[in-house]
This record gives sequence, structure tokens and C-alpha cells, in this order.
Amino acid sequence: MARTASLSGFPEWLPEERLVELHVLDTLRRTFELHGFSSIETRAVETVGQLLRKGEIDKEVYGLSRLQDDEGAESPSHKTDPHALALHFDLTVPFARYVVENAGYLAFPFRRYQIQKVWRGERPQEGRAREFTQADIDIVGDGELPFRYDVEIALVIAEALSALPIPDFLLRINNRKLAEGFYNGIGLGDTAGVLRSIDKLEKIGPAKVAELLKTELGATEEQAQAALKLAAIRTGDTSFVQQVRALGVSNELLEEGLNELEQVIAAAVQRAPGKVVADLSIARGLDYYTGTVVETVLVGHEQLGSICSGGRYDALASKGSRKFPGVGLSIGVTRLVSRILSQELAKASRTVPTAVLVALNSDDSWGAAQDVAAQLRARGISTEVAAKAEKFGKQIKFADRRGIPFVWFTDDDGKHQVKDIRTGEQVDADPATWAPAEEDLHVRVLKA
Repeated sequence: MARTASLSGFPEWLPEERLVELHVLDTLRRTFELHGFSSIETRAVETVGQLLRKGEIDKEVYGLSRLQDDEGAESPSHKTDPHALALHFDLTVPFARYVVENAGYLAFPFRRYQIQKVWRGERPQEGRAREFTQADIDIVGDGELPFRYDVEIALVIAEALSALPIPDFLLRINNRKLAEGFYNGIGLGDTAGVLRSIDKLEKIGPAKVAELLKTELGATEEQAQAALKLAAIRTGDTSFVQQVRALGVSNELLEEGLNELEQVIAAAVQRAPGKVVADLSIARGLDYYTGTVVETVLVGHEQLGSICSGGRYDALASKGSRKFPGVGLSIGVTRLVSRILSQELAKASRTVPTAVLVALNSDDSWGAAQDVAAQLRARGISTEVAAKAEKFGKQIKFADRRGIPFVWFTDDDGKHQVKDIRTGEQVDADPATWAPAEEDLHVRVLKA
């Protein structure tokens, strides 16, 4: 990173860093739209009751209130008032509300992408910020959603991540039905509790997870070890099915989850080879997931945590007896960009969008210089006009300091020349036809 932020947990980028972030956002947007996803934006605030319907993250939610309330009005207590307002901590819960409220205007299955900031009260560190950008894609059905969309979502994300200037990545996929069916099959009824414990495996290790299962959920040593054996299964193909069945547990929900996960992995092995594994330790802490669950790591940067996660939710959105099942994944854009910048995995080809600086012969030539700039801009060439008619050497130094590759000169006879200040080459040019080389026309983000 170029500097330390004055307020921890709220990143701000320098111009050249922002260009890298914009490249990531544009790449994701382009990929999502190629697959038919429509963009939406939801409000930044939701009611506390809406946000805390699912999952246990109330400690991370930022409440929202005015510094000075109306005279005589009582300030809402965010802990007790479900109508108090808070900043959204993810984009899935607001999206569920959006679907319910706008169901009459949407065509289902509804394919949506959403790129917005979210807020969580976490301890700031690399990869974890209090304000950060997420990029989500979801497909939501009305009443039912065919399982093939679980497969499609994983493949779209694999394509989007492959287009970014990042190291190799791995989508680690599990299925909550598989896990819950297995836990029921070995006699552990509090499946949500077991999942929360298993979700801590990478943080605290198997021995402490086993202790949690025994002390907090009443598991026997045999049950705890069986749960850990399941979580230890990880394959790059569908051989996990035989490994699970070899554990000798029989359960209808387990078989359903095995079948679903087998379909996802089989398709991914064919269409995104080397990018997906079946990892039966993946649990996802939020309670609204009901089937496929996904976490994604950068190979060699696993300590950063998951850069993309999500899964299937069958009951998050409903309106009376009408259900809106969905499946979606969320990319942690700020986490990714932070790692790209801190490890210098990629950088912008220049620090500003500007390709050309039009120099001034005199202050009286400013109008003519603006005419030249207008002609260049009309053909998509980013152009600035110098602010003062200083010596040409100073104007060239200004362009160099800004990272602008070309300087345009017009003499008193109206003859135009353009100088590449990187090589010193200067040629005659016509503002109606001249254009820089393709690699100089726009800022490029180059992978290291």
C-alpha cells in the first residue's frame, strides 16, 4: 500500500490504486453482463429486524441514528427496536427484501448483479475492513429454482476471477444438505451448532473443534471424530462420493446433498478444470444457506481468507406462502484489491487516464488549445490543456509528473506536432486523425 489510512478500516485509494480497483470492477461487470445478469442497487440502510433475521452477526452491525434527535423524541435502541436503522453488512439480505417488495415487477428466474459498499464492525487488518466493496451475483426463482443454477453460478464466478490480475484461485465447494444429513445420521441433532463449530476448523484446528462439539453440543468422542473425518475429505473430482459413503452413514438428506455436490463438481471439472474442489470442511457461518456453499481462496495467499463466498438459500426471501429460493456468490472486491496492491500483483500502466497534454504557446492560445483537445476527445482520446503558458520544458515536466505520455504542440503558423515524452520522438500530427497506439489510448492494468 502507498500509505496508511488516517482512519483504520476505511480504505481510500490513491489515483493509480483506484485505477486498479476500477479495472477489477469493470472486468466483473463486463463478465456478469455477458452472462445476462442485470445491475441493481439497494439502499445502504435496512431495519435492524430485517438485517438480523438470519445469522449471528449482530456484534458487527453498525446502527444508524441522528446526532441530534427531534425535541422530545426518544432515540431508538438498536439492541431492542427492530425498526431502528442500521447499515447493511452484506448485499444478500437487502436483496432478499428487494425481491419481495418488487416481485410484481421482476421476471423470474431473476438474474442480478450488485456492486456496492457494505459495513461491518470488524477488527481492521489486511483483507478485513469496516467499509468495503462487494460484487454479488444471484439467481432467484419464484417457488422453485432448478439446481442447474448452482452449477452455473460457480462457473460464472470462475470465469470472472480468471479475468482478473490475480494469482491462481480455488473454489472450495460443499453442500449443507450433505453435512446436515451426515450429522443427523450420526445422532447430532443440532446441525446448525455443528456447522458453526466446523466453520472454525481453520482458525482453531481439529482438536479444539472436537472439544467444542463435546462440551457445547454434547457430542461423544466417536461423533466428534466422525464429524471431523467428514470435514477432512477434499477432492478435485467426484471421488468424494465414495469417500463419504465409506464412512458408513445412511441418511436421505445426506444422499440428496451428495448428488447435488457431485453435479456441481462434475460440471466444474469439465468447464473450469483446476479451479474447483469438493471441500467438505466448508460450512459458512450464516444460517440462511440450505444447499451448495462456496468459499474461494487465492493459491499461495490462503491466510487472506475467502475472496468469494456464498451458496444456495431456499428460505431467505418469502411473501406469505410464496417463496423465492436463490443461489448467489459474493466477491470481496476491497479484499482482492488490497492484496493486489500490497503484493504488487498488478499495476496501472500510468497514474492518470490522460493520454495527451496540449501545451500553450501563450496565454492567448488557450482557446485554440481547447479546440485541439475537443477534437481529440471527440475521438475518445483523454486530453488535458496546460494551465499556464510556461516554458515548454516545464510543461513537459508537468506531463511527466502526472504520468501523461504525450504532449501536443501548435506553433504560431498552426502546425501541429506531438511528442512522446518517454522516447523523445516528436512527429507532425493532425488533431482530426492522429491517435496514440492502442496500448496508450487507455490505462491498462498489467499483471506482474
